[in-house]
Amino acid sequence: MTQDINAAAAGRFTFPGTGITVNRMGYGAMQLAGPHVFGEPKDPEEARATLREAISLGIDHIDTSDFYGPHVTNRLIRETLSPYPANLTLVTKIGAWRDDKGDWILDCSPDFLRKSVEDNLENLRLERISIVNLRLGGPEVDIVPPMQAMRKMQEEGLIDHIGISTVDMAQVEKARDIAPVVCVQNLYNLASRGDDSMIDMLAENGIAYVPYFPLGGFAPLQADALNDVAAEIGKSAQSVALAWLLQRSPNILVIPGTSKRAHLRENVAAAALKLTDQQVTRLDEIGNVG
Repeated sequence: MTQDINAAAAGRFTFPGTGITVNRMGYGAMQLAGPHVFGEPKDPEEARATLREAISLGIDHIDTSDFYGPHVTNRLIRETLSPYPANLTLVTKIGAWRDDKGDWILDCSPDFLRKSVEDNLENLRLERISIVNLRLGGPEVDIVPPMQAMRKMQEEGLIDHIGISTVDMAQVEKARDIAPVVCVQNLYNLASRGDDSMIDMLAENGIAYVPYFPLGGFAPLQADALNDVAAEIGKSAQSVALAWLLQRSPNILVIPGTSKRAHLRENVAAAALKLTDQQVTRLDEIGNVG
């Protein structure tokens, strides 16, 4: 029944020009790795069970990256889910790597991007990847050379579609001049609302917006209004925050991550939660930037 609730309540989204349609409630694989997204999970069997349950609950969109671990989440996904369900869309991201201390090293050079795609293909055991997000380090990074490299790999058939991550509006516009962009993945949640205008622009163009750290990331969301609304409807604050995102705009896809089945079920159930207009207004004030 949860699968039907997920599809009917939160709705589905079709990435533009792709024919790929997914439930708007997805799953982020980052937390399958060890602490600080580095090394092996504390409980590998629970991590694998969580992946299997995600599929059974109707999740058909998994967000991952080879720099989670590194290589850990992709290996777990492959070992647990391959051969993959026909309706499963795997989305990865490139543009960084991890050193032996676990630090995140950004690299958008064309040669590194190609090697990253090849590593993802190998570790996920795929011949091509449905969607690859190019992750930049901020507005100061020139998006043109890496986007040209992405377009070349698309033309060669290594990737089907291109997304971009950690970008501002100017970078989005430059990227779209080079190749079609099907999704944007940025930091956004109830308290971090800097992308409000971008979300509206993308919605007008039918482009998906996928917020990372939808629940605050390493600093979980804390707000009196959020806790008050959660208490009123008898749900967790995390569920309310996810429901708010799903009601914020029809082009928003959420990918909350967890390595535990109980938490996964709670996240998926948020797709069936309907907030009133008055509750949404109160929640909007948490991160209202005018």
